[in-house]
Amino acid sequence: MTSRALNDHKDFHDIPRRLVAMENHWPSHASTGWHSHPRGQLLYAIKGVMLVQSDAGAWVVPPNRALWMVAGLHHNVTMSGDVEMRTAYIEGEVIPDLSEQACVINVSPLLRELLVEAVKIPLDSEPSARDERLIGLLIDELKVSSTVALHLPIPADPRLKKICDALIEQPASQAGAADWAKAAGLGERTLHRLFSRETGMTFSQWREQARLLSALKDIAAGKKGIEVALNCGYSSQSAFSAMFRRHFGTAPSTFYR
Repeated sequence: MTSRALNDHKDFHDIPRRLVAMENHWPSHASTGWHSHPRGQLLYAIKGVMLVQSDAGAWVVPPNRALWMVAGLHHNVTMSGDVEMRTAYIEGEVIPDLSEQACVINVSPLLRELLVEAVKIPLDSEPSARDERLIGLLIDELKVSSTVALHLPIPADPRLKKICDALIEQPASQAGAADWAKAAGLGERTLHRLFSRETGMTFSQWREQARLLSALKDIAAGKKGIEVALNCGYSSQSAFSAMFRRHFGTAPSTFYR
C-alpha cells in the first residue's frame, strides 16, 4: 500500500461519523500489505475478486459478497483481477450483530447501490438529510444481510498450522489425515482433536473448505471447469460441481454472476 493510501485511510478514520465510505482501484495481483483499522471495515468490490488473509483466517471475496472485519484485525488484501473497491468504515456498535467477528455477507442489489452512493457523500461538510437517510438505510441493510461460509480459520498450534499451510499450497493432495499426522509427528487421534479445538472443523471439513477457496480463486482467474476440479483434488468435474452446489446452492459457472 502506498503512503498516500495509508494517509487516506487515516483521514477517513478521523471523520466523526458513524459511517464513512471511500473507493480505491487496484491492478491485478496488487496487495495492500498487512495493516489494520481502528473502526470496523466493510470491504466490497464492484469488480474483481479479493483474497483476504488475516490473523483470524482467510477469505475469498467475489463481487456479490462483502467482508466485514472487526476493528483492529490485522489483514492483507491481494487482488485477483483488476479490483474496483468500495470500503465503508463503521463504528462497531452501529451493527452489533456483525461487530464480534469477521464474516462474509451476501450483497443484495440494494446494498450494492447504497455502497456505491455512499462513496459520493462529501466529507468536508455536514451530511445532508438525504445523506443521513442513505447511511441509515445502508446500515439497516447490513443488519439483515445473510452470511456465507467463505472463511478458512487458521489454527494457532504450530504443528497444525504447518499442516494447514501445506493443504492450502497442495489442495489436490490425496494424503489422508493419517499421512499428515505422521508427517507432523502427531498421532492421528491427536490431529483430529487439534483440528476440532483450533478450527471448529473436522480435518475433512477444513480440507474441503480449503479446496473450495482454492477453486474460487481458479474460477476468478478464468480457468476451465475440469482444470479447477483437478487442481483442488477432484477426479471429475461432476464430482466437484456436486460438492460446490452442496455448499453454495449454485453451479461453479454461475457463482460470480
